[in-house]
Parts: sequence; C-alpha cells; structure tokens
Amino acid sequence: MSVDVATVRRIAHLARIAVSEGEVPHLQGELNAMLAFVEQLSEVNVEGVEPMTSVTPMQMKKRQDVVNDGEIADDIVANAPATEGHFFLVPKVVE
Repeated sequence: MSVDVATVRRIAHLARIAVSEGEVPHLQGELNAMLAFVEQLSEVNVEGVEPMTSVTPMQMKKRQDVVNDGEIADDIVANAPATEGHFFLVPKVVE
C-alpha cells in the first residue's frame, strides 16, 4: 500500500494540520515508510504467542469492590439551598 499526494493532503486536512506544498513529498515518504513497516509486521509468525499488556509479567493491584456513600454525603449537600436526607431538592421543571 502506498500513499499518494492527494491522500497526504486529505490526511493533513482531516488532522487539521497546515502542510505547505514543500512538506507534502516528505510527509508522503514518511507515511509510506510507516505503512511498509506495518506490512513487515504482518509477516511475523505470532501463532501461540499470548497477548501481553506489559513486557514484564506482573499482577495488577486490585481493590475490593465495595459500595459505600463516600462517607461525605453531609459535606456534599451542605451548600445546597434545599435538601431532604442526602438528596438535592430542585423545582419541578416538567409538567
């Protein structure tokens, strides 16, 4: 796959990047080099290779999934003009 001059201009337009006429050939070469590298990657045999999230094996730190009210409900509604319990009271806007 190769990128032509029109595609470079379109990519620049979509990315909202100002590209002068002198920069277009250079960007075309850069984009073609990137695509060539991606094509090389498709030749690598990855059968049997487990997907990884890191190059070093590690376990993610996990916390207990506990539901609570944050223990600051009173502080949250303290500045509200009208509350009931730990809820904000607002005027009815739909009839």
